[in-house]
Amino acid sequence: MDAREAALRQAHGHAVRWLASLSDRPVPARASVDEIVRALGAELPDAPSTPADVVDLLATACEPGLTAFPSGRFYGFVVGGTEPAALAADWLVSAWDQNCVMRAVSPAYTAAEEIAGAWLLDLLGLPPDSAVGFTTGATMANFTCLAAGRDTVLRRAGWSVDHHGLAGGPPVRVIAGQDRHMSIDLALRYLGLGRPELVDADAQGRIDAEALRRTLAARVPGSGSVPTIVILQAGDIHSGAFDPFPETIRAAREADAWVHVDGAFGLWAAASPTHAHLTDGCARADSWATDAHKTLNVPYDCGLALVADPAALRSAMGLQGDYLIQHEHGDPIDKVPELSRRGRAFTVWAALRSLGRAGVADLVDGLCRHARAFATGIDAIDGATVLNDVVFTQVCAEFGDDERTDRVLAHLLDEGAAWISGSTWHGRRVMRISVSNWSTTDEDVSHTLDAIHRAFARTIRP
Repeated sequence: MDAREAALRQAHGHAVRWLASLSDRPVPARASVDEIVRALGAELPDAPSTPADVVDLLATACEPGLTAFPSGRFYGFVVGGTEPAALAADWLVSAWDQNCVMRAVSPAYTAAEEIAGAWLLDLLGLPPDSAVGFTTGATMANFTCLAAGRDTVLRRAGWSVDHHGLAGGPPVRVIAGQDRHMSIDLALRYLGLGRPELVDADAQGRIDAEALRRTLAARVPGSGSVPTIVILQAGDIHSGAFDPFPETIRAAREADAWVHVDGAFGLWAAASPTHAHLTDGCARADSWATDAHKTLNVPYDCGLALVADPAALRSAMGLQGDYLIQHEHGDPIDKVPELSRRGRAFTVWAALRSLGRAGVADLVDGLCRHARAFATGIDAIDGATVLNDVVFTQVCAEFGDDERTDRVLAHLLDEGAAWISGSTWHGRRVMRISVSNWSTTDEDVSHTLDAIHRAFARTIRP
Protein backbone atom coordinates (compact mmCIF):
# COMPACT_ATOMS: atom_id res chain seq x y z
CA MET A 1 0.00 0.00 0.00
CA ASP A 2 1.51 3.35 -0.98
CA ALA A 3 1.50 6.44 1.25
CA ARG A 4 -1.47 8.06 -0.49
CA GLU A 5 -3.69 4.99 -0.19
CA ALA A 6 -2.73 4.53 3.45
CA ALA A 7 -3.62 8.15 4.23
CA LEU A 8 -6.95 7.84 2.44
CA ARG A 9 -7.81 4.65 4.30
CA GLN A 10 -6.96 6.35 7.59
CA ALA A 11 -9.16 9.33 6.71
CA HIS A 12 -12.01 7.05 5.65
CA GLY A 13 -11.92 5.19 8.95
CA HIS A 14 -11.98 8.38 11.01
CA ALA A 15 -14.77 9.86 8.87
CA VAL A 16 -16.96 6.78 9.25
CA ARG A 17 -16.43 6.72 13.01
CA TRP A 18 -17.24 10.44 13.26
CA LEU A 19 -20.47 10.06 11.33
CA ALA A 20 -21.48 7.01 13.36
CA SER A 21 -21.02 8.99 16.58
CA LEU A 22 -23.47 11.76 15.65
CA SER A 23 -26.59 10.03 16.95
CA ASP A 24 -25.48 9.93 20.57
CA ARG A 25 -22.50 12.26 21.03
CA PRO A 26 -22.89 15.65 22.77
CA VAL A 27 -23.54 18.26 20.10
CA PRO A 28 -21.30 21.08 21.44
CA ALA A 29 -17.53 20.79 21.22
CA ARG A 30 -15.87 19.39 24.34
CA ALA A 31 -12.39 20.90 24.08
CA SER A 32 -11.05 24.45 23.86
CA VAL A 33 -8.83 25.99 21.20
CA ASP A 34 -5.84 25.90 23.55
CA GLU A 35 -6.38 22.21 24.25
CA ILE A 36 -6.53 21.41 20.54
CA VAL A 37 -3.37 23.46 19.88
CA ARG A 38 -1.52 21.43 22.50
CA ALA A 39 -2.79 18.16 21.03
CA LEU A 40 -1.83 19.11 17.46
CA GLY A 41 1.54 20.51 18.48
CA ALA A 42 2.35 24.18 18.01
CA GLU A 43 5.93 23.71 16.78
CA LEU A 44 6.58 22.85 13.12
CA PRO A 45 8.64 19.61 13.02
CA ASP A 46 12.01 19.58 11.28
CA ALA A 47 11.55 16.11 9.82
CA PRO A 48 8.75 14.84 7.54
CA SER A 49 5.92 12.65 8.86
CA THR A 50 4.12 9.86 7.06
CA PRO A 51 0.79 11.03 5.57
CA ALA A 52 -1.22 8.34 7.42
CA ASP A 53 0.27 9.41 10.76
CA VAL A 54 -0.52 13.05 10.01
CA VAL A 55 -4.15 12.20 9.21
CA ASP A 56 -4.42 10.12 12.37
CA LEU A 57 -3.02 12.92 14.53
CA LEU A 58 -5.31 15.51 12.93
CA ALA A 59 -8.44 13.42 13.45
CA THR A 60 -7.57 12.28 16.96
CA ALA A 61 -6.49 15.70 18.21
CA CYS A 62 -9.37 17.63 16.64
CA GLU A 63 -12.29 15.29 17.36
CA PRO A 64 -12.95 16.64 20.90
CA GLY A 65 -13.04 20.18 19.50
CA LEU A 66 -15.57 19.47 16.79
CA THR A 67 -19.16 20.65 17.06
CA ALA A 68 -21.59 18.09 15.69
CA PHE A 69 -22.88 20.35 12.93
CA PRO A 70 -24.01 17.32 10.88
CA SER A 71 -26.11 16.06 13.79
CA GLY A 72 -29.88 16.01 13.53
CA ARG A 73 -29.87 17.95 16.82
CA PHE A 74 -27.93 20.97 15.63
CA TYR A 75 -30.34 23.90 15.14
CA GLY A 76 -27.99 26.90 15.25
CA PHE A 77 -27.60 29.63 12.63
CA VAL A 78 -29.02 28.18 9.37
CA VAL A 79 -26.72 25.21 8.90
CA GLY A 80 -27.67 22.13 6.93
CA GLY A 81 -26.01 18.76 7.12
CA THR A 82 -24.62 16.83 4.19
CA GLU A 83 -26.87 14.46 2.26
CA PRO A 84 -25.07 11.10 1.70
CA ALA A 85 -24.68 11.26 -2.08
CA ALA A 86 -23.42 14.83 -1.87
CA LEU A 87 -20.88 13.90 0.81
CA ALA A 88 -19.52 11.03 -1.27
CA ALA A 89 -19.42 13.25 -4.36
CA ASP A 90 -17.44 15.83 -2.41
CA TRP A 91 -14.80 13.20 -1.62
CA LEU A 92 -14.55 12.58 -5.36
CA VAL A 93 -14.26 16.32 -5.99
CA SER A 94 -11.15 16.42 -3.81
CA ALA A 95 -9.70 13.29 -5.40
CA TRP A 96 -10.39 14.47 -8.97
CA ASP A 97 -8.75 17.84 -8.16
CA GLN A 98 -10.29 19.73 -11.07
CA ASN A 99 -10.03 23.50 -11.52
CA CYS A 100 -13.56 23.96 -12.73
CA VAL A 101 -13.50 27.15 -14.74
CA MET A 102 -13.15 26.20 -18.41
CA ARG A 103 -15.28 23.95 -20.60
CA ALA A 104 -12.33 22.75 -22.66
CA VAL A 105 -10.20 21.77 -19.64
CA SER A 106 -12.85 20.01 -17.53
CA PRO A 107 -15.77 19.03 -19.77
CA ALA A 108 -17.07 16.66 -17.08
CA TYR A 109 -17.49 19.51 -14.62
CA THR A 110 -19.12 21.81 -17.17
CA ALA A 111 -21.62 19.08 -18.07
CA ALA A 112 -22.51 18.54 -14.39
CA GLU A 113 -22.86 22.29 -13.84
CA GLU A 114 -25.14 22.75 -16.84
CA ILE A 115 -27.37 19.80 -15.86
CA ALA A 116 -27.52 20.79 -12.20
CA GLY A 117 -28.21 24.42 -13.13
CA ALA A 118 -31.12 23.44 -15.36
CA TRP A 119 -32.55 21.17 -12.64
CA LEU A 120 -32.27 23.97 -10.08
CA LEU A 121 -34.11 26.48 -12.26
CA ASP A 122 -36.85 23.92 -12.84
CA LEU A 123 -37.21 23.04 -9.15
CA LEU A 124 -37.20 26.67 -8.03
CA GLY A 125 -39.67 27.79 -10.71
CA LEU A 126 -37.28 30.36 -12.19
CA PRO A 127 -36.91 31.40 -15.85
CA PRO A 128 -35.32 28.44 -17.66
CA ASP A 129 -32.85 30.58 -19.63
CA SER A 130 -31.34 32.12 -16.48
CA ALA A 131 -27.63 31.79 -15.78
CA VAL A 132 -26.54 29.79 -12.73
CA GLY A 133 -23.19 30.47 -11.06
CA PHE A 134 -21.78 28.27 -8.29
CA THR A 135 -20.13 30.46 -5.64
CA THR A 136 -18.58 29.87 -2.22
CA GLY A 137 -21.81 30.58 -0.35
CA ALA A 138 -24.85 32.83 -0.18
CA THR A 139 -22.82 35.95 0.66
CA MET A 140 -20.84 35.68 -2.56
CA ALA A 141 -23.98 34.67 -4.44
CA ASN A 142 -25.57 37.94 -3.28
CA PHE A 143 -22.38 39.78 -4.27
CA THR A 144 -22.40 38.20 -7.73
CA CYS A 145 -26.05 38.96 -8.42
CA LEU A 146 -25.81 42.50 -7.10
CA ALA A 147 -22.71 43.11 -9.23
CA ALA A 148 -24.78 42.19 -12.28
CA GLY A 149 -27.55 44.46 -11.05
CA ARG A 150 -25.21 47.37 -10.30
CA ASP A 151 -23.59 47.24 -13.72
CA THR A 152 -26.93 46.90 -15.49
CA VAL A 153 -28.68 49.87 -13.85
CA LEU A 154 -25.61 52.04 -14.44
CA ARG A 155 -25.41 50.91 -18.06
CA ARG A 156 -29.04 51.95 -18.50
CA ALA A 157 -28.00 55.38 -17.21
CA GLY A 158 -25.21 55.56 -19.78
CA TRP A 159 -22.31 54.66 -17.49
CA SER A 160 -19.93 51.72 -17.93
CA VAL A 161 -18.45 50.34 -14.72
CA ASP A 162 -16.20 48.13 -16.80
CA HIS A 163 -14.55 51.13 -18.46
CA HIS A 164 -14.79 53.87 -15.82
CA GLY A 165 -15.31 52.22 -12.44
CA LEU A 166 -17.68 53.90 -10.01
CA ALA A 167 -15.91 57.21 -9.44
CA GLY A 168 -17.67 60.01 -11.29
CA GLY A 169 -20.66 57.90 -12.26
CA PRO A 170 -24.28 58.29 -11.22
CA PRO A 171 -25.03 57.16 -7.66
CA VAL A 172 -26.80 53.84 -7.37
CA ARG A 173 -29.76 53.77 -5.05
CA VAL A 174 -30.16 50.50 -3.12
CA ILE A 175 -33.35 49.84 -1.16
CA ALA A 176 -33.92 46.94 1.22
CA GLY A 177 -36.23 45.95 4.05
CA GLN A 178 -35.45 46.84 7.65
CA ASP A 179 -34.96 43.16 8.47
CA ARG A 180 -32.66 42.23 5.59
CA HIS A 181 -29.80 39.85 6.40
CA MET A 182 -26.46 41.39 7.33
CA SER A 183 -24.73 39.67 4.40
CA ILE A 184 -26.57 42.08 2.10
CA ASP A 185 -24.80 45.03 3.70
CA LEU A 186 -21.50 43.18 3.39
CA ALA A 187 -21.99 42.47 -0.32
CA LEU A 188 -22.95 46.10 -0.95
CA ARG A 189 -19.82 47.22 0.86
CA TYR A 190 -17.71 44.96 -1.35
CA LEU A 191 -19.38 46.50 -4.38
CA GLY A 192 -18.73 50.09 -3.31
CA LEU A 193 -22.44 50.85 -2.93
CA GLY A 194 -22.62 51.59 0.79
CA ARG A 195 -25.52 50.92 3.09
CA PRO A 196 -29.00 50.48 1.67
CA GLU A 197 -31.97 52.75 2.28
CA LEU A 198 -34.20 50.83 4.64
CA VAL A 199 -37.94 50.35 4.28
CA ASP A 200 -40.22 49.47 7.17
CA ALA A 201 -41.05 45.81 7.72
CA ASP A 202 -43.92 44.24 9.61
CA ALA A 203 -43.63 42.27 12.86
CA GLN A 204 -42.53 39.15 10.95
CA GLY A 205 -39.85 40.96 8.96
CA ARG A 206 -41.76 41.25 5.68
CA ILE A 207 -41.05 44.45 3.79
CA ASP A 208 -44.02 46.83 3.66
CA ALA A 209 -45.05 47.00 0.00
CA GLU A 210 -46.71 50.42 0.26
CA ALA A 211 -43.73 51.82 2.15
CA LEU A 212 -41.50 50.49 -0.62
CA ARG A 213 -43.66 52.19 -3.23
CA ARG A 214 -43.46 55.50 -1.34
CA THR A 215 -39.70 55.17 -0.96
CA LEU A 216 -39.27 54.47 -4.66
CA ALA A 217 -41.38 57.52 -5.52
CA ALA A 218 -39.32 59.81 -3.30
CA ARG A 219 -36.16 61.51 -4.56
CA VAL A 220 -36.89 60.52 -8.17
CA PRO A 221 -36.25 63.53 -10.44
CA GLY A 222 -39.02 64.40 -12.84
CA SER A 223 -36.66 64.19 -15.78
CA GLY A 224 -35.65 60.59 -15.27
CA SER A 225 -35.07 57.73 -12.85
CA VAL A 226 -32.15 57.12 -10.52
CA PRO A 227 -30.28 53.81 -11.08
CA THR A 228 -31.97 51.65 -8.46
CA ILE A 229 -31.69 48.16 -6.98
CA VAL A 230 -34.42 46.73 -4.76
CA ILE A 231 -33.47 43.83 -2.49
CA LEU A 232 -36.16 41.44 -1.22
CA GLN A 233 -35.88 38.27 0.81
CA ALA A 234 -37.28 34.76 0.75
CA GLY A 235 -37.02 33.63 4.36
CA ASP A 236 -36.38 36.04 7.21
CA ILE A 237 -33.51 34.83 9.39
CA HIS A 238 -35.66 34.98 12.55
CA SER A 239 -39.23 34.34 11.46
CA GLY A 240 -38.75 32.58 8.13
CA ALA A 241 -41.23 35.04 6.59
CA PHE A 242 -41.25 35.85 2.87
CA ASP A 243 -41.65 39.30 1.37
CA PRO A 244 -44.85 39.96 -0.63
CA PHE A 245 -43.27 39.46 -4.04
CA PRO A 246 -46.16 40.35 -6.41
CA GLU A 247 -46.71 43.80 -4.91
CA THR A 248 -43.08 44.66 -4.27
CA ILE A 249 -41.76 43.52 -7.63
CA ARG A 250 -44.55 45.37 -9.40
CA ALA A 251 -43.56 48.57 -7.58
CA ALA A 252 -39.89 48.04 -8.41
CA ARG A 253 -40.68 47.41 -12.09
CA GLU A 254 -42.59 50.69 -12.27
CA ALA A 255 -39.41 52.43 -11.04
CA ASP A 256 -37.23 50.55 -13.57
CA ALA A 257 -35.28 49.00 -10.70
CA TRP A 258 -33.28 45.78 -10.70
CA VAL A 259 -34.90 43.33 -8.26
CA HIS A 260 -32.75 40.90 -6.32
CA VAL A 261 -34.05 38.22 -3.96
CA ASP A 262 -31.90 36.98 -1.08
CA GLY A 263 -33.21 33.45 -0.62
CA ALA A 264 -30.32 31.83 1.23
CA PHE A 265 -32.52 29.11 2.70
CA GLY A 266 -36.08 30.12 1.84
CA LEU A 267 -35.88 30.02 -1.96
CA TRP A 268 -36.16 26.23 -1.67
CA ALA A 269 -39.81 26.61 -0.64
CA ALA A 270 -40.54 26.77 -4.37
CA ALA A 271 -39.48 23.13 -4.71
CA SER A 272 -42.34 21.98 -2.46
CA PRO A 273 -45.92 21.98 -3.77
CA THR A 274 -47.01 22.50 -0.17
CA HIS A 275 -44.87 25.58 0.43
CA ALA A 276 -44.40 27.02 -3.08
CA HIS A 277 -47.07 29.64 -2.41
CA LEU A 278 -44.54 31.41 -0.18
CA THR A 279 -42.54 32.31 -3.30
CA ASP A 280 -45.49 33.36 -5.49
CA GLY A 281 -44.34 36.14 -7.82
CA CYS A 282 -40.66 35.65 -6.91
CA ALA A 283 -39.77 34.45 -10.43
CA ARG A 284 -40.38 37.95 -11.82
CA ALA A 285 -37.24 39.27 -10.11
CA ASP A 286 -33.97 39.81 -11.98
CA SER A 287 -31.71 37.73 -9.75
CA TRP A 288 -31.81 35.32 -6.84
CA ALA A 289 -29.21 34.03 -4.38
CA THR A 290 -29.33 30.89 -2.30
CA ASP A 291 -27.03 28.49 -0.48
CA ALA A 292 -27.09 24.82 -1.41
CA HIS A 293 -25.49 23.93 1.92
CA LYS A 294 -28.53 25.11 3.79
CA THR A 295 -31.84 23.60 2.72
CA LEU A 296 -30.46 21.29 0.01
CA ASN A 297 -27.80 19.88 2.38
CA VAL A 298 -24.70 19.65 0.21
CA PRO A 299 -21.23 20.26 1.71
CA TYR A 300 -20.00 23.75 2.50
CA ASP A 301 -18.63 26.02 -0.22
CA CYS A 302 -21.66 25.97 -2.49
CA GLY A 303 -23.74 29.08 -3.02
CA LEU A 304 -25.89 29.70 -6.08
CA ALA A 305 -26.13 32.97 -8.00
CA LEU A 306 -29.05 32.92 -10.43
CA VAL A 307 -29.53 35.75 -12.91
CA ALA A 308 -32.39 35.99 -15.41
CA ASP A 309 -30.25 37.76 -18.03
CA PRO A 310 -27.13 35.66 -18.71
CA ALA A 311 -25.52 38.55 -20.58
CA ALA A 312 -25.76 40.76 -17.50
CA LEU A 313 -23.97 38.16 -15.38
CA ARG A 314 -21.33 37.53 -18.03
CA SER A 315 -20.69 41.27 -18.36
CA ALA A 316 -20.14 41.62 -14.60
CA MET A 317 -18.15 38.43 -13.98
CA GLY A 318 -16.58 37.44 -17.30
CA LEU A 319 -12.78 37.30 -17.57
CA GLN A 320 -10.49 37.45 -20.59
CA GLY A 321 -6.94 36.13 -20.66
CA ASP A 322 -4.56 35.24 -23.48
CA TYR A 323 -3.58 31.97 -21.83
CA LEU A 324 -7.15 30.84 -21.12
CA ILE A 325 -8.89 28.35 -23.39
CA GLN A 326 -12.29 29.97 -23.72
CA HIS A 327 -15.24 28.45 -25.52
CA GLU A 328 -17.70 30.12 -27.84
CA HIS A 329 -20.60 28.72 -25.80
CA GLY A 330 -19.28 30.21 -22.57
CA ASP A 331 -17.51 28.79 -19.54
CA PRO A 332 -18.16 28.45 -15.81
CA ILE A 333 -15.60 31.24 -15.35
CA ASP A 334 -18.10 33.68 -16.87
CA LYS A 335 -20.52 33.42 -13.94
CA VAL A 336 -18.58 33.68 -10.67
CA PRO A 337 -15.80 35.82 -9.15
CA GLU A 338 -13.18 33.10 -8.59
CA LEU A 339 -10.63 31.99 -11.14
CA SER A 340 -9.61 28.94 -9.08
CA ARG A 341 -12.39 26.89 -7.50
CA ARG A 342 -13.46 23.37 -6.72
CA GLY A 343 -16.19 21.37 -8.42
CA ARG A 344 -19.22 22.57 -6.49
CA ALA A 345 -21.74 21.49 -9.10
CA PHE A 346 -20.74 17.83 -8.75
CA THR A 347 -22.17 17.78 -5.21
CA VAL A 348 -25.35 19.59 -6.24
CA TRP A 349 -25.86 17.20 -9.14
CA ALA A 350 -25.37 14.24 -6.78
CA ALA A 351 -27.85 15.58 -4.21
CA LEU A 352 -30.51 16.32 -6.83
CA ARG A 353 -29.98 13.03 -8.67
CA SER A 354 -30.21 11.13 -5.38
CA LEU A 355 -33.30 12.91 -4.08
CA GLY A 356 -35.22 13.50 -7.29
CA ARG A 357 -38.03 16.03 -7.51
CA ALA A 358 -40.15 14.24 -4.90
CA GLY A 359 -37.23 13.85 -2.55
CA VAL A 360 -36.39 17.56 -2.59
CA ALA A 361 -40.03 18.37 -1.84
CA ASP A 362 -40.07 15.83 0.98
CA LEU A 363 -36.86 17.30 2.37
CA VAL A 364 -38.34 20.81 2.48
CA ASP A 365 -41.64 19.60 3.90
CA GLY A 366 -39.89 17.55 6.58
CA LEU A 367 -37.85 20.51 7.79
CA CYS A 368 -41.01 22.63 7.98
CA ARG A 369 -42.90 19.88 9.81
CA HIS A 370 -40.15 19.65 12.42
CA ALA A 371 -40.23 23.44 12.88
CA ARG A 372 -43.97 23.33 13.56
CA ALA A 373 -43.43 20.50 16.04
CA PHE A 374 -40.90 22.64 17.88
CA ALA A 375 -43.35 25.52 18.03
CA THR A 376 -46.12 23.28 19.37
CA GLY A 377 -43.83 21.73 21.97
CA ILE A 378 -42.47 25.06 23.22
CA ASP A 379 -45.94 26.60 23.36
CA ALA A 380 -46.86 23.79 25.76
CA ILE A 381 -44.33 25.10 28.31
CA ASP A 382 -46.02 27.35 30.85
CA GLY A 383 -43.94 30.51 30.66
CA ALA A 384 -42.64 30.11 27.11
CA THR A 385 -43.90 31.99 24.05
CA VAL A 386 -43.29 31.39 20.36
CA LEU A 387 -42.95 34.85 18.86
CA ASN A 388 -43.10 34.21 15.12
CA ASP A 389 -45.61 32.76 12.72
CA VAL A 390 -43.94 29.48 11.82
CA VAL A 391 -44.32 29.42 8.05
CA PHE A 392 -41.08 27.74 7.12
CA THR A 393 -38.09 26.39 9.08
CA GLN A 394 -37.45 29.07 11.72
CA VAL A 395 -38.80 29.26 15.28
CA CYS A 396 -38.16 32.09 17.75
CA ALA A 397 -39.23 31.74 21.37
CA GLU A 398 -38.74 33.53 24.67
CA PHE A 399 -39.02 32.22 28.22
CA GLY A 400 -40.51 35.04 30.27
CA ASP A 401 -37.72 37.61 30.06
CA ASP A 402 -34.29 38.12 28.51
CA GLU A 403 -32.34 36.86 31.52
CA ARG A 404 -34.32 33.64 31.79
CA THR A 405 -34.17 33.03 28.04
CA ASP A 406 -30.38 33.26 28.15
CA ARG A 407 -30.28 30.94 31.17
CA VAL A 408 -32.38 28.36 29.33
CA LEU A 409 -29.96 28.53 26.40
CA ALA A 410 -26.95 28.19 28.69
CA HIS A 411 -28.42 25.16 30.49
CA LEU A 412 -29.29 23.57 27.14
CA LEU A 413 -25.76 23.92 25.79
CA ASP A 414 -24.28 22.81 29.09
CA GLU A 415 -26.24 19.55 28.92
CA GLY A 416 -25.16 19.05 25.30
CA ALA A 417 -28.18 17.13 23.98
CA ALA A 418 -28.73 19.77 21.28
CA TRP A 419 -27.21 22.99 19.98
CA ILE A 420 -29.54 25.99 19.69
CA SER A 421 -28.37 29.58 19.42
CA GLY A 422 -29.73 32.72 20.97
CA SER A 423 -30.41 35.97 19.18
CA THR A 424 -31.99 39.38 19.69
CA TRP A 425 -35.17 40.01 17.76
CA HIS A 426 -37.24 43.18 18.08
CA GLY A 427 -35.21 44.08 21.14
CA ARG A 428 -35.87 40.80 22.95
CA ARG A 429 -33.56 37.88 23.63
CA VAL A 430 -34.86 34.75 21.91
CA MET A 431 -34.10 31.10 21.41
CA ARG A 432 -33.80 30.79 17.62
CA ILE A 433 -34.31 27.31 16.24
CA SER A 434 -33.37 26.73 12.61
CA VAL A 435 -34.32 23.31 11.28
CA SER A 436 -32.03 22.72 8.33
CA ASN A 437 -30.62 19.19 8.51
CA TRP A 438 -31.88 16.35 6.32
CA SER A 439 -31.06 13.85 9.09
CA THR A 440 -33.24 15.43 11.80
CA THR A 441 -35.87 12.90 12.89
CA ASP A 442 -39.07 13.06 14.91
CA GLU A 443 -37.07 11.47 17.73
CA ASP A 444 -34.44 14.21 17.49
CA VAL A 445 -37.14 16.84 17.84
CA SER A 446 -38.75 15.01 20.76
CA HIS A 447 -35.42 14.58 22.57
CA THR A 448 -34.55 18.24 21.98
CA LEU A 449 -37.91 19.39 23.32
CA ASP A 450 -37.33 17.26 26.42
CA ALA A 451 -33.96 18.98 26.83
CA ILE A 452 -35.59 22.41 26.47
CA HIS A 453 -38.13 21.46 29.15
CA ARG A 454 -35.30 20.38 31.46
CA ALA A 455 -33.33 23.55 30.79
CA PHE A 456 -36.37 25.70 31.55
CA ALA A 457 -37.13 23.76 34.72
CA ARG A 458 -33.62 24.46 35.97
CA THR A 459 -34.30 28.21 35.76
CA ILE A 460 -37.30 28.04 38.11
CA ARG A 461 -35.95 25.77 40.82
CA PRO A 462 -35.50 27.53 44.18
